[in-house]
Amino acid sequence: MSPITFTPLYQERLWGGRTFSSQLSRALPGHQPIGEAWEIVDRPEAQSVIATGPHRGRTLHHLWTHHRAEIFGPRHASAGPRFPLLGKLLDARDRLSVQVHPPADLAPQLGGEPKTEMWYFLACDPGSRIYAGLAPGTTRASFEEKLRHGTIEECLHVLPTREGDSIFIPSGRLHAIGEGNLIVEIQQNSDTTYRVFDWNRTGLDGQPRALHLEESLLSTDFHDFAPPLAHLESGLLAACNHFRVEKKILTSRQDLRPPGDFALITVVGGRATCAEQTFQPGDFFLLPATDAPPVAASARECTVLVTTLPHL
Repeated sequence: MSPITFTPLYQERLWGGRTFSSQLSRALPGHQPIGEAWEIVDRPEAQSVIATGPHRGRTLHHLWTHHRAEIFGPRHASAGPRFPLLGKLLDARDRLSVQVHPPADLAPQLGGEPKTEMWYFLACDPGSRIYAGLAPGTTRASFEEKLRHGTIEECLHVLPTREGDSIFIPSGRLHAIGEGNLIVEIQQNSDTTYRVFDWNRTGLDGQPRALHLEESLLSTDFHDFAPPLAHLESGLLAACNHFRVEKKILTSRQDLRPPGDFALITVVGGRATCAEQTFQPGDFFLLPATDAPPVAASARECTVLVTTLPHL
């Protein structure tokens, strides 16, 4: 069975740009700033559509509903009604709002969904950075005071970024992506974000963007200080109850799936080939659980992220 590819869903964002075109050779719609490419998604408001092969034109939700054992593996038979992951590319030409996602035990009462994610930095401009977690010594009281005065940047842990870095962002961790970062994001299938602070900007409509102060303060982990970035040439980047992401360097043909399971592949360096298809950095494809071909480097080597669902 051939690898399954999907048509990206491009999202206009105030903080986005056109880097998917200039660096990844993507054909982008319109002329507005594009901040996100939803590469694999199964949500009521957004559906990945299969781009090639025998299931061309069908949705990811159709595969998950009607071909689950064949495509994703029999161990997921009792999983939820929607594919549990969302894979994205992010193009941050301006910094994003300071935000937080609600933890699982709080999300239902706030009317949202929990969202744990990880970021892999595909490219970074000189001086790029992110904000993640709290600066040591920050208390909820000091945070709220600086929030009232518009100076909460002093409360945030700042991390310079470079290509190949990664970081895990669990629900409850304050975070913001700074300008100049091109990121692969793997996350729970959720679209709940609470904005804490948006640098006093207006949205694409010229109006101030909505903030969610009450929900944000309830969701924030005020004991989460100074989380680190990781920088691994290869190895395990993230593992939690929702996903497992491993970075691998390919120098020969490999079956990247766990036995009897599927794998989601993201190329992050070099070019990969699979079943006579070539994939470049930023490309996502799904290896089915049944009879998927091996993946190889098209030249000397390539680097990929392999995302799977954990055994719980």
